[in-house]
Amino acid sequence: MAERQESVPAEGTPQTGTTAEEFATVAAEGPKPETLEAELERLRQELETVRAQAAEYLDGWQRTQAEFANYRKRQEAEFLERVRLNNAVLIARILPVLDDLERAMQTLPPGLQSLTWVDGIFLIKRKLEVILEAEGLKPIETVGKSFDPLYHEAVTYEDVPGYQEGQIIGEVQRGYMLGERVIRPALVRVARATRPPDSSQQESV
Repeated sequence: MAERQESVPAEGTPQTGTTAEEFATVAAEGPKPETLEAELERLRQELETVRAQAAEYLDGWQRTQAEFANYRKRQEAEFLERVRLNNAVLIARILPVLDDLERAMQTLPPGLQSLTWVDGIFLIKRKLEVILEAEGLKPIETVGKSFDPLYHEAVTYEDVPGYQEGQIIGEVQRGYMLGERVIRPALVRVARATRPPDSSQQESV
């Protein structure tokens, strides 16, 4: 006895109450224009929202990156400033040793200048100067300069003919700069304008 086979409706075909012709008509008509327009507007709004969020996230990331870059620059600048300050303190403590060597060379008797150990002291002094120069140390100029309180410290003011008011007469102690920083001002003697004799006193005499 042959088994009865039931017909299975094709996929997408209404099983009850709709004929094939009616289904084809509904499928051909598709969604209504009002529905498509509403869906398109919804997608546009979602896209604008996503774009706004992306722009906000990008702006926040850029600000954070800029703040971090500025922070890193500040940290590097502060570190370099601490290094320069420590170098300045150390070099300032070494300068009296350089002064002593300089005075020893200036007061050395002529008869001892040709001795070997004296040449060794000269070499030691020069090596010390080279090391300090490599660190940025340079002497403050005084010869032929006018007194500048930023770089010089006056020890005496003297009436000396041939010098203008405020002109440096001589250097008592050499001053030094480390880069653009004065770590020790130069001690100098400064000329004071020679005052003419008081005529009233001359007449009374």
